[in-house]
Amino acid sequence: MSNSLDTLVQAVRTRLAGTSDDDVFAVSTDEVQRLVERSGDLGSDAQEDLVSATVAAVVGFGPLQPFLDDDDIEEIWINAPDHVFVASGGRSRQVDLTLTTEQVRHLVERMLRNSGRRVDATSPFVDASLPDGSRLHVVIPDVTREHWAINIRKFSRRLVCLDALVDIGSLTPTQASFLSQCMRDGRNILVSGATQAGKTTMLNALLGVVSGVERIVTVEETFELCVPGADIVSLQCRAPNLEGSGEITLRRLIKEALRMRPDRLVVGEVREAESLDLLIALNSGLPGACTIHANSAREALVKLCTLPLLAGRNIDSGFVVPTVASCVDVVVHCERNSDGSRRIGAIVEVPGSVTAGTVDASEVVL
Repeated sequence: MSNSLDTLVQAVRTRLAGTSDDDVFAVSTDEVQRLVERSGDLGSDAQEDLVSATVAAVVGFGPLQPFLDDDDIEEIWINAPDHVFVASGGRSRQVDLTLTTEQVRHLVERMLRNSGRRVDATSPFVDASLPDGSRLHVVIPDVTREHWAINIRKFSRRLVCLDALVDIGSLTPTQASFLSQCMRDGRNILVSGATQAGKTTMLNALLGVVSGVERIVTVEETFELCVPGADIVSLQCRAPNLEGSGEITLRRLIKEALRMRPDRLVVGEVREAESLDLLIALNSGLPGACTIHANSAREALVKLCTLPLLAGRNIDSGFVVPTVASCVDVVVHCERNSDGSRRIGAIVEVPGSVTAGTVDASEVVL
């Protein structure tokens, strides 16, 4: 199989030599099938396997392509060429796949080919979007100890609504009804939780309530949100070029988004000083939503009161805390169960008051 695959891959690449990248990615499975049929006496199952492997090697991402094609797999990561893991249903497992160092580097180069981003000794980290919308993150030595570390957070095009989350037990019908009403009323919602707790899924579901009637502008470091609707504009950051210029930050995107007549502004995740720009936007009366990493709903509010201080010395808690209290209406905290499933851990309503320098919050028991 290995020799047949190498020979066939070379044959396809020879036929495509000199064509553009678009032509290469448009190569048909039927054409590969014809080449397979000429390559030797193979059974139908072997032919099918060889076609899939060839297409993956030529126009896909080689040995990783089956995992990218599997809708049940949520994330793929490589710690070393012989340590490849996947996550599905909230649980991770090591897969029976051994790559070479050269294969890993070649895969990364192919993934970054059309992204305009790079990874090298001067820029050892990279975030990029794959053609299907999946998010790629790469770290190389000497930041890592020895091997390239790669994470691929797959982009799900399955449109998840609040009712679907009710069906799988992530939230109750009463919680879904409450959150739907919050979105229709234009309330500002902060979705919190740990990594892989389902924050993005929840935010997508919330936006699905209003995306049919509102103009929504989303800003993210790399595209992850998949918002249904006709009047949606999605913006993502851009890394600096080789000369160190051309960078577009979340702070810049939030400011640009305000010039695009949004009915609702959405920040995929607030981590740093961009939280100040979001608060200023929300304080102007524009409905919005965002996610934030936190261990509880109340800790999410505390964190949102702290992050804007990174924007500069002229920003202090005397301004930030009352602004958070007046801007954020509801915090939805997502949690992951021990079996990998996700659920709503708490819904906290923010009454808009401040006590002893902190934002008051009252838990909504639904």
